[in-house]
Amino acid sequence: MAKNIFATKSVEKLIKESEGGEHGLKRTLTASNLTMLGVGAIIGAGIFVLTGTAAANAAGPAIVISFLIAGLGCLFAGLCYAEFASMIPVAGSAYTYGYATLGEFIAWIIGWDLVLEYLFGAATVAVGWSGNFVSLLKSLGITIPAAIASAPLAYNGASFEATGTIINLPAIILILVMTALLVVGIQESAKFNNIIVVVKVVIVLLVIGFGFQYVDSANWEPFIPGKEILTDGSSRYGWQGVVAGAAIVFFSYIGFDAVSTAAQEAKNPQRDMPIGMLASLGVCTILYVLMSLVLTGIVPYESLNVPDPVLLALQAAGPGLKWLYFLTGVGAVAGLASVVLVMLMAQPRIFYSMSRDGLLPAFFGKVHPKYNTPYVPTIITGVVAAIIAGIFPIGLLGELVSIGTLLAFVIVCAGIIVLRRTSPDLKRPFKTPFVPLIPILGILICGYMMVNLGGDTWLRLIVWMAIGVAIYFLYGRRHSKLGKASETPLPVKELVS
Repeated sequence: MAKNIFATKSVEKLIKESEGGEHGLKRTLTASNLTMLGVGAIIGAGIFVLTGTAAANAAGPAIVISFLIAGLGCLFAGLCYAEFASMIPVAGSAYTYGYATLGEFIAWIIGWDLVLEYLFGAATVAVGWSGNFVSLLKSLGITIPAAIASAPLAYNGASFEATGTIINLPAIILILVMTALLVVGIQESAKFNNIIVVVKVVIVLLVIGFGFQYVDSANWEPFIPGKEILTDGSSRYGWQGVVAGAAIVFFSYIGFDAVSTAAQEAKNPQRDMPIGMLASLGVCTILYVLMSLVLTGIVPYESLNVPDPVLLALQAAGPGLKWLYFLTGVGAVAGLASVVLVMLMAQPRIFYSMSRDGLLPAFFGKVHPKYNTPYVPTIITGVVAAIIAGIFPIGLLGELVSIGTLLAFVIVCAGIIVLRRTSPDLKRPFKTPFVPLIPILGILICGYMMVNLGGDTWLRLIVWMAIGVAIYFLYGRRHSKLGKASETPLPVKELVS
């Protein structure tokens, strides 16, 4: 008998399977830990790099609106994530939610899609960290040869070209160090992340607080510059530029949903998961808006298309902010490192969940007997991410991460609508308000940002998904525990409070 690829797994079964005894994950994280993980994942490349790039190349001072649009899309998706996370407090994030609502095949698609977000996301941010780290050392009189500190491949939008360098060694070292930390334990990793988060948030607040004193409001005029058509046919500024800017800075928010992958390690997931995701998203949106106002207020937005726009603004402010130069460099390095940590934490937990369902080989579900961490998928993720970060350029990786994450958000929002119709009486410790309006708005905003990504990015997504579909039908479908047992799960609607 052919297996039903759209069979769902009941919430009751998902929760029961998560209670894995000595072979399960250890519940040690509090609401504050989860919030710090979210902030750790969000505050990084966006605030230290993308703010300037998007302002100069797309939106001008209206980059503030771009951040609000991207943040609104994330908020709607976050409300949907929060309902799922409180209702299904197990590892796996959107993959697990898809299994409970849309079926095994869609769950696999989501899980494969999340590889783009977390594994490639970790590699992308590690490349950005490498550049900032090398610059920081250079300011201290220490020079790392370019041959071992940048990608050997460059991407011009159509093909790869050799750069003459050997490998991006700092990016590789960072990923391997973070991987080792994650193998030792989630609680130890959370403590390390908390320290980094405090450091970078304090530095961001210092830049915002002191920077506002040097703002010239004339730099905000016009707030939305007139539309310009570029030589490649694309446009910048105007409302279209604002929306394009939202698609660019969306990468800044990637990671808040990584909190949901730690649901099985939260002490009180029904209460703490929604707090962790929504609180971190709200805090970071405020910081992004304030930072973008400061940067575009201190210097003309056309000048911000540089790798370090924050440092550029501090230089433009003059001697009064010179004392912040080094601190900001440290904040950028620390901030990007914590993003890598959270991304590398999230991906192995997706593999762990998929392995427990039989869709991946059993070794992806190995839990360390001493540390109670999914050490085998953590090591695999770390090694693969290190290789990617050592070879590929940041631009190509960033585009893949953004479109993969947006697709996951769209599917999660759709899942809430489906679940409300199929099981309206299911116990929901946290309920997404105004359903179906909020999920539909999440789908529309995230879908709109996807449309504003280039055709080449869409093509790479299609190729990536085609590879995933082939793996599912060649391995996952044949080894699915749900399919092998020929189970017909209890309808979710029977699991009422």
